[in-house]
Parts: sequence; structure tokens; C-alpha cells
Amino acid sequence: MKPIFIFSLPRSGSTLLQRILATSGQVATVSEPWLLLPFACTLKADGVKSQYGHGYAVKAIRDFYQQLPNGRRDYLDELRAFALNLYQKNSPPGSRYFLDKTPRYHLIVNEIFEIFPEAKFVFLWRNPLAVIASIINSWCKGKWKPQVWQLDLYDGSRNLINAYNEHSSQVHALQYERLVQSPARELKRLCDYLELEYTGKMIESFQDVSLEGSLGDKTGIREYQVLSDNSLAKWQKTFNNPFRRRWAIRYLAWLGEEHLHAMGYSLGDLTALVSKKTDLNLDGMFSDLLRSALYPPVNFLLSRRERKTPPAGHLY
Repeated sequence: MKPIFIFSLPRSGSTLLQRILATSGQVATVSEPWLLLPFACTLKADGVKSQYGHGYAVKAIRDFYQQLPNGRRDYLDELRAFALNLYQKNSPPGSRYFLDKTPRYHLIVNEIFEIFPEAKFVFLWRNPLAVIASIINSWCKGKWKPQVWQLDLYDGSRNLINAYNEHSSQVHALQYERLVQSPARELKRLCDYLELEYTGKMIESFQDVSLEGSLGDKTGIREYQVLSDNSLAKWQKTFNNPFRRRWAIRYLAWLGEEHLHAMGYSLGDLTALVSKKTDLNLDGMFSDLLRSALYPPVNFLLSRRERKTPPAGHLY
């Protein structure tokens, strides 16, 4: 049993890719396990609030595994064996892989590489403005609330891009846009990396795959019954007033040309698309401004950590 991890931001098409791969009888999966988050977090002191005092627990666990014969490696190996055993128990006979698709794994992406050096890692990128538009329309009912998802849009983007750059020689990357435009070509490349046989069934029958679990993309499962590129430009309708467009341009600038290039996108091209002065609608701009101004400045843009931060006074 070997794990496959799909790393992506929420609303990037990971459930679609998961269902496609699950058409293979060699790939087992469930909706979103979230299994590794509490255990991998024993390797990092930050990012967790708990009654027991997570920072002290991490220190105590470190003291413990440093006394093992092979130190940290023994601890990592036991975490790996524990997870693989559960993956195996949740897989039908004949499965070679267990596909674990949990978007918040961007918080522990480096730990996953350390625990599972032999795993298969798939990075799924999507136009970041399309990701935001999908979040707004699917989870916020059209209301402008990107600040609610700052953990994913900022920390998540940075975590995934840095991990991809560090481990690019052992991973496979693909873009959502190319997947829906040229599915056969992209899936053949992916199957070569995964050492799976590509079949037309992946494109023709993915809609028949039912994912067990309460979490996951219920919207996408309902909407995506066929692979189509008809909705690729749909995101532009969400950025329909000057405030949203200005926010988008600043977010792209924060990501930066280098990081966008690593994902397969162009800062100039995306900025030009969102800057088009067409289909402007001022009706909702006041509520957008009010909602942004009133939202508590929690961990203001990564607490000014690393690389860049948006300028002071940015309405987030």
C-alpha cells in the first residue's frame, strides 16, 4: 500500500481529480480523511491551540523520540506505519494506492514529505482568482468574504508553492484548466507518474464514483458530470466592481510573478484579465467595503511574515 496525496487549495478541482483516479480499481479513497493533521502537528509547535498546551506537548514528544534508537526517524516511521495500516483497512482488496485528498494538508505539507518519502505527490493548481471566485460563490453565497479563508489563500498558497519548489523533482504538477481542456493528455501524463494504466473510463465514468464521508466538495459532485472547459472564464463575473478588482490585483501582486510562474500562470496575463473595464456593477460595492472594513484583522496578512506583505491600510 502506497499513499497518493493531492495537494491543492480548496475549490481547485481536487474532488474532480480524486473521482477520476478512483475509477481505477487500484486506487482506494474516501471523501476527505483529515487523518494526518493532528499527528503531523506533533512535529510543529505553532499553529495549534489546545487545552493541553500544544507547545509543551511537542517539546515533550521531541524529548521522547530523541531517546529512541534512531531518534526522530523512528517516530516518523511509526507515524507512517500507523497511517498506512489505517489506509489499508479502509481499502478494498487489490488496491495498490490509497488517495488522501485533504486541502488543509497544506499546513503539514513538509511533514508529509518527511513521513512518507516513498509516496506519490500530486500538486493541482488552479487560477488563484478562479479559486477565490469559487469560494465566494459556493461557500459565501456571493458575498465578498475572502478574509474568512485567509488561512488557505495566503498561508496555503505560500506553503504549497514553497513545498513544490523544494520537492519538484519527485512530484507531479498539473493545472485544473489543462485537465478540463485536454483530459486525456493530462491524465496519461499523471498515470505515467503514478504507474497506473490510463483508460477512457477515467473520463467517461468518474461521475459514477461515490465518495464516502461528510466533508468534501458536494457542489462539485453535483455540477461536474462531464469534463468541460465551458466554465473556465466564469470567475471573471465575480470581480464585477472596482473594489473587488483592486483587491484581486493586489492579491496577485502579493503572490508575485515567481510564485505564479511556478504554478504555471502569468502575473501580467491574470492582471490584464481582471483589469478589463467591462461588466462593472456598483450595486454591491458598498456592502463589500463595509464587510471588509468590519472584519476583525486577525493575523493580519500572515503577521507580516516572510517575503512580502500587502501595504498598510489594505482593506482585508
